[in-house]
Amino acid sequence: MKTSPDTPEFSFVIPLFHTGEGLAALIDAFRDLSLPETWELVLVDDGSTDGTFDQAQTLMRSFPAPVTLVELARNYGEHAAVLEGCRRARGEFIVTMDDDLQNPVDEAVRLLRHLRDSGAEVVYSRYKTKQHSWLRNAGSWLVNAFATFLLGKPRDLYLSSFRAMSSTLVERIIAYHGPYPYVDGLILGATRRIETLEVRHDPRVHGRSGYTMRGLLRLSMSLLFDFSIMPLRLASVLGIVLCLLGGAALAAVLVEMMLQGARQPGWGSLMAALAVFSGAQLLMLGLIGEYVGRAFLTVSGKPQSIVRTQIRRQTSASPAARRGASLPRLQQCA
Repeated sequence: MKTSPDTPEFSFVIPLFHTGEGLAALIDAFRDLSLPETWELVLVDDGSTDGTFDQAQTLMRSFPAPVTLVELARNYGEHAAVLEGCRRARGEFIVTMDDDLQNPVDEAVRLLRHLRDSGAEVVYSRYKTKQHSWLRNAGSWLVNAFATFLLGKPRDLYLSSFRAMSSTLVERIIAYHGPYPYVDGLILGATRRIETLEVRHDPRVHGRSGYTMRGLLRLSMSLLFDFSIMPLRLASVLGIVLCLLGGAALAAVLVEMMLQGARQPGWGSLMAALAVFSGAQLLMLGLIGEYVGRAFLTVSGKPQSIVRTQIRRQTSASPAARRGASLPRLQQCA
């Protein structure tokens, strides 16, 4: 990423989804932020239907720092929203965080400074005490287990949406425009200069979590089919195992016929064997179909996300620039 004297040092990227009354508290937390470093705020509304975008547009008018507000055409998911925010972040160091203030702003600053001083390309948060719901904790554990098995993630590394990245790493991961993004998978594929930092995790004050089983399933599917071919390898192993079992069963039948003569075949065992083999074949076809379908949608140009509106408000401390491009003090584009 090209830098200039006017490039902010820190960028805070926050996806919004039905943030509601918590949005004012979020903006106030950043309004009170006083840093020696230059910084900017990037908000991405991920298709909210509760007026989050309009409320954010009102709150940003008196914001003391540069702020960019992006509205997506519909709900594309947290990871797509994060990538859209990163594409508009101009800072040398970028932190991504949730919109519920469970990730405190002062801890976000600690992540950014640790990243800057350590020479790492990404610093993941490690919570002292997690304040998430049992569903999100279970989902996070499952996704981390998948990432360890499928992506080779270090076992002692906890993948969190609260992470700080260098601009060079961000440039690598935003080059991905496929329709099934998984930010942590992109990070693990782009760098091994990873560190962690223990941070505070506050209880949720406003609203309730938007974390759902549907979102967990979508993320797990993306991890399985877009960042790994392990399911195909497992299907191959299953096919070999079933072939060996079938050969062993055939050998047993032949030996029994030679020793005891022909006997009435057992229809129950035959039907059970057919069911097992047929089910395995359908499973393998389903796996191949999922890969082919995702490849087709990617090649056919299914968008990762579509930006409906972008508004950027600048202050005198940081002239408008979107990765080197000149913009007026207030811009809105559809």
